Amino acid sequence: MSKTNSSKVLRMTILAVLIALELLMAFTPLGYLKIGALSISFLCIPIAIGAIVLGPAAGLTLGTIFGITSFAQCFGMDPFGTAMFAINPFFAFVICVVSRVLMGWLTGLIASSLAKVLKDKKAGKYYLNDIIAIILCPVMNTAFFLGFLAIFFGGIKVMGLDVIPMVVIPALSINCVIEIIACTVVGSAVSITVKKIAKI
Repeated sequence: MSKTNSSKVLRMTILAVLIALELLMAFTPLGYLKIGALSISFLCIPIAIGAIVLGPAAGLTLGTIFGITSFAQCFGMDPFGTAMFAINPFFAFVICVVSRVLMGWLTGLIASSLAKVLKDKKAGKYYLNDIIAIILCPVMNTAFFLGFLAIFFGGIKVMGLDVIPMVVIPALSINCVIEIIACTVVGSAVSITVKKIAKI
């Protein structure tokens, strides 16, 4: 097998493993920490790893899967998502799916763009572009999700809750911080290790 074909197989294998991990996390307690109406997600971690290691297309693919599994929660698996879907299915789709598609794709795009700028991999700067992109991944997830939520449901009560003061603001202070810490610690360690071992 040529080096090119071997590299393709390796990349496809990594992507398949990340997809399997993402699906496992999406439908088990591994992927979400639920606090009342808030749902803290750790699914940014495999998305960030895929986007960093494999590029924007992988980030887009993994982000889309996250979005679809998130939207699936609106069919009785998540009370808040189910309530959103009951009010407006299209808005619920945009909030759950479009936000995650954008997040995955942009994470890969940012990482690949920064790689062209931050080429110095000396001590202290090794894979700095990856770490920056990994931090931005959960930030964008929170920003897009809560941004769409505020736009579409800002003046509407969902599950009896005023969306902006009772959901959006608490999520900005709780969800975002926890997701950034988890994604940065785990995502950085795994993505850098994978790139070293696989020489990607």
